[in-house]
Amino acid sequence: MFGTGLGKPRSKFGKWLDKQGITQTELINESGLGKGTINRLCINDDEPTERTIYLIEQAFDEMGIRFNSNKFW
Repeated sequence: MFGTGLGKPRSKFGKWLDKQGITQTELINESGLGKGTINRLCINDDEPTERTIYLIEQAFDEMGIRFNSNKFW
C-alpha cells in the first residue's frame, strides 16, 4: 500500500483507507482516477472536485463498501 509505513503524512481519508485495508492501487483501478489524484487525496485534506468525489463514491459502491464523503471533505 502506498504510504503505509513509509513515513508519509496521511490525510483523514488516507488513514481511513489504511484502516479499511484498501490499497491506493485498488482505488485507482476501481475509480479510473490517476495515481497522482489518489495519492494527493491520501496526504492532503483539501476537498477534491465534485467529479472526483463522485468517481470515488461510485468505486466504493461497486466494491460494496459504505462510504460517506462528508466525513472527509
